[in-house]
Amino acid sequence: MMKRAVLILSVSLPLFAGIENLSLAQAIGILKKENLELKVARFEAQMKALEVKSVEGMNYGKADLTVTGLRSNDAGNVFGFKLQSREANFGDFGADEFMNNFGLCQNGDMQACYDMYNKPPESLNNPKARNHFQTKLSYMLPVYTGGKLTQYGKITRALHRMSLLDSRKLLNQKIFETKKAFYDISLIENYIYNLSRIMKNIRKLENVIVHMKKEGYAKETDLLEVQARMAEAESMYNQARLNRELAYQFLSFLLNKEVSSIKKVRDTAPMPKVTKAMLERNNLDIRKAKLGLAITEDNVALEKSRYLPEVGAFAEYGSADNTLWNDFTDKDAYTVGMQVSWNIFNGGSDAAKLEQAKVQYLKTKSQVALARKGIALKAKKLKTEILSANADIRSYRKQYAFAKRVYQNYQARYKEGMVSISDVLIKQSKELEVLLKLLTAKNKRNTKVFELESLINKEGQQTIHNDLPKTSGQISHREAITQKGDRL
Repeated sequence: MMKRAVLILSVSLPLFAGIENLSLAQAIGILKKENLELKVARFEAQMKALEVKSVEGMNYGKADLTVTGLRSNDAGNVFGFKLQSREANFGDFGADEFMNNFGLCQNGDMQACYDMYNKPPESLNNPKARNHFQTKLSYMLPVYTGGKLTQYGKITRALHRMSLLDSRKLLNQKIFETKKAFYDISLIENYIYNLSRIMKNIRKLENVIVHMKKEGYAKETDLLEVQARMAEAESMYNQARLNRELAYQFLSFLLNKEVSSIKKVRDTAPMPKVTKAMLERNNLDIRKAKLGLAITEDNVALEKSRYLPEVGAFAEYGSADNTLWNDFTDKDAYTVGMQVSWNIFNGGSDAAKLEQAKVQYLKTKSQVALARKGIALKAKKLKTEILSANADIRSYRKQYAFAKRVYQNYQARYKEGMVSISDVLIKQSKELEVLLKLLTAKNKRNTKVFELESLINKEGQQTIHNDLPKTSGQISHREAITQKGDRL
C-alpha cells in the first residue's frame, strides 16, 4: 500500500510542477493569451463590435412575419374577419331579413313593414362565432433620418475603438506588472545572495571569536553579540525568501500559470527613448482624448439632425381566412406607403441639447490639450526621476564597495585586538544598510522605467495606427501634432 502511494505521488508530482526557467519574453507571451483580466477586456471589446453591427443593421430596415389565430362572436370582429377574408356579402348586413320583411309588407303585414325599418338584423348584430387566421409579412425601411443613423454608426465605431484602447492600456498595465515582478524577483535573488555572503562572514567571525575565547582573547559577550547578529541576519534572510515566494505567486496570478523559477534579468532596466512625437503618436491617454473629441464632434452632428425630417417606407403583404393558409393567394392583400415625420416645436429642448453637445465638444477639446501637456510633463518628471535614481545607484555602489572594505578591515583589526566586536558589527550593519539602499534605488528606478515604457505604449508601437479615430470634419487634422524628433 505504501509503495503504491509513493508511486502515485511520484507520477502526479509533474502535474503540479510550475514553469521552470521562464524568460521575460515568454512570460509576456503567456500573459497576452492567459491573463484573466485581459480576457474580460477582450470580451468587452467584442461586445462593442457587436453593437456596431447592431447599429449598422438598422440601415437595412426591419421585416416581421406575423401569424395570428383568433376566435370571436363580437359583431364588429366577425364582420371585420369576413372583410379581411374577402367573404363579406349583403347577407351580413341582414339583406335576407330585409327582403323577407319587404315581401310580407307588400302582402299587408304591418308588423313586417315596421320590422323592415326598425328591427336590427340578427345576422349582423348577433353573428355566430368565427375563427380567423391571418398571416402577414411587413417590412419597414428608414429612407432618410436626417443623418441620425450615420452619426450613431460613427459613434458606436468610435466607442469600439475606445474599448480597444482600453484593452491596450490594460495590457500595458499587466506588462508593467509582469516586468516589475521579474525585476523584483531578480533584485530579491541578489539580496538573498548578498545576505548569504554576510551570514557566511558572520559565521566565520563567530568561529574566530570561539577560538579567541579559548585562548582568553575574547569575552562571552562578544560571542553572544555575534550570535544575536546572526539571528537578525537569518530573520532578514527568511523574510527575503518569503517576499520572493510572494512575488512568484503574483507572477503566477498574472500569467494564470504556476511559475516555479525565472531567468534572472539585469537588475537595472534599460532607459527607453522618449520624444514628444512618440508621445503624441503612441500615448493611449492622448489617443483616447482625441477619440473622445471625435465622438463629441459626431454628437454635435447628431443633435443637429433633430431639426431635420425623418422619412420611412413600409410594405405589408398577407392573407386571412377562417382556416389557416386556406386559399392564400386568392385572399391575399398588400399595403405600401411612406411616412414623413418632422418635429417643428418641442419647447426648445432640441436647442438646449445642441448647445450642451457644443459645450461638451469645447470641454473635450480642452481635455485633449490638457492630456498632451500633462503626459509630456509626466514623461519629463519620470525621466528626471530615473536620472536621479541613476546618480543614487552610482553613489550607493561606491558606498557599498567602501563599506565592504571597511568591514573586512575592522574584522582583521578585531583579530589583532585593536577594535571591539561592537565596532566590527557596526561596520557590518553599515554594509547591510547601504546594500538595502542600493537595492531600493534600483527598484525605484525600474518602476519609473516601466512607467515610462507604458507612457509611450512601447509594446504597441508596431500596430499603433490601426484604431486611430476617423472624424467627420477637420478636427483631427487641426488638432494633430506630427512633429518628429522633438525630444523631451
